[in-house]
Amino acid sequence: MSNRIILHVDMDAFFTSVEQVDNPSLKGKPVVVGALPKGGRGRGVVSAASYEARRYGICSGMPISQAYRLCPYAVFLPPRFDRYVELSHIIIKILQRYSPCIEQISIDEAFLDCTGTLKLFGSVENIAKNIKDHIVVHTGLTCSVGVASNKLVAKIASDLHKPDGLTVCPAGMEKEFLAPLSISKLYGVGAKTQAYLESLGFHTIGDIQNASEVYLKSLLGKWGCVLYQFAMGIDTRPVEPYSVAKSVSEETTFDVDTDNEDAIVFTLVELCDRVIRRVRAGEFSFKTVTLKIRLEGFETFTRSTTLQQHARDMATLKKEIVRLYTAFGRGKRKVRLLGVRVSNLLCNADVQMNLFDTHQQKVEKIEEVIDTIHNRGLNVLRASVIKPPKKKE
Repeated sequence: MSNRIILHVDMDAFFTSVEQVDNPSLKGKPVVVGALPKGGRGRGVVSAASYEARRYGICSGMPISQAYRLCPYAVFLPPRFDRYVELSHIIIKILQRYSPCIEQISIDEAFLDCTGTLKLFGSVENIAKNIKDHIVVHTGLTCSVGVASNKLVAKIASDLHKPDGLTVCPAGMEKEFLAPLSISKLYGVGAKTQAYLESLGFHTIGDIQNASEVYLKSLLGKWGCVLYQFAMGIDTRPVEPYSVAKSVSEETTFDVDTDNEDAIVFTLVELCDRVIRRVRAGEFSFKTVTLKIRLEGFETFTRSTTLQQHARDMATLKKEIVRLYTAFGRGKRKVRLLGVRVSNLLCNADVQMNLFDTHQQKVEKIEEVIDTIHNRGLNVLRASVIKPPKKKE
């Protein structure tokens, strides 16, 4: 069995915990981050729910109207991505004290390979406890840590005793550690696969272990072989440092389906602004731009374009999104939802800027000024995202 030492660090209810730390009056209260419920008429979704809110059955991805019905007196807040990214950077810097081999897989979780740094810190438990303590001291937030010989088991371990948990699976005990757990804990087992496997008598990971790989393959094809290996606690995937996020996206659902062109274009520009703020806070540049549009009747379409070179400014994103929308041609159908996504990302350190493009230099300086203002905790609105006054009749 592998002698690697892998840690999975997972922040506890990250978005809502940040809100509770920044506003102590929210501690102990059910907090929901996402679309505003508007008295149960809101049409967006839940981005995150505090542990107090989860007791009412509220979970991420749930329609905000349903969340409101489950707990109407919860505190509903819009997301503050700039703040979440700021704290994520602090957390990653803390993790870098314990290993140079870090794979950040989302804004609130990461893997560390501490195989080569164990001797510096004494034990895996000591590393995990130090990480947890430093994160609390520097951010006020708690995290749960799983320790194992591979990524699969470490991630499962970190989820077993949330919040503020620490779970260690000793090397060589992966199979026994996993056996009593639900099959839903395995990577790749979604609701449909879980229901299918349970209908065949597989309820625990141990049930899969007791089957044969050949039988699993007959049920699920090649994926059955992978699933069997995972159930046995076998995972050879390495921790891959400097993994860049695959995309950054924002979307919004209108309260009422609309065919108002001004409102549609304004919303697209507003979404572009929110995306750009996250892109620049994460120090990324993008090359692919995607428009998402859902019409009345829930028909959903996407339109994408790929730029000749990477960009990281509002003007470029706005131009491409508006162009994609104009070319889409929705006819007389009303719009229910709009989304903006950028992908094909690179870290800015990997992007070669054209030093002879004076226009681009000016654009970059303007964006840097806006970044500076945001970083000082102040709000600045671009002219393009200020709603024009209504014309008098």
